[in-house]
Amino acid sequence: MASSVFRGVIEFFDTVGLYDVVLPFILVFTITFAILEKTKVLGTEQVHGHPQTRKNLNAMVAFVVSFLVVASSRLVEIVTRVSGDMVILLMLSVLFLLLVGSFMKEGDPVYLKGGWQTFFMAIMFIGIVLIFLNAIKDPNGVTWLDRFWNFVSRGQGGDSVGAIILLILFILFIAYIVREPGKADKEEHGEGESHGH
Repeated sequence: MASSVFRGVIEFFDTVGLYDVVLPFILVFTITFAILEKTKVLGTEQVHGHPQTRKNLNAMVAFVVSFLVVASSRLVEIVTRVSGDMVILLMLSVLFLLLVGSFMKEGDPVYLKGGWQTFFMAIMFIGIVLIFLNAIKDPNGVTWLDRFWNFVSRGQGGDSVGAIILLILFILFIAYIVREPGKADKEEHGEGESHGH
């Protein structure tokens, strides 16, 4: 079956290096520039009496960082793979919110709140860590995620894995015990005292 015209265009873009050079360059440049603008690491300057970020310096640093990333084929591969997997993770979260919204009445916000929001933020964080571990490979071509999974599943970690898990559980338990009451708890206690008077 003959390939379509659009498939030929996609293959042409791949041949000229759009996916290996141009798109990773634009992505890294945009993210780096946005971080520098947000954090103001390179300082600010007064323009008409108002503090402004040093856009020229931020743009130059972002430009150099982007070129350094594009110059390394290994980094480009990591960026491409991580970006693709994170889009899948984002689509899963959007589809989940779409399904949750189907059980809510019209006009109610679909965003999660409270413990559910924290729970799904933790899941997203774990997902991003796994994506990065799956994108980084050692010289033998084995991903760090495969090495970690072999370390845990085949018992190569031995008692050290169990000790780490137990230590994490202890830390979570202690953090839960010594945590300060939240705003909702304080309001409930305050309302209880006011009703008592």
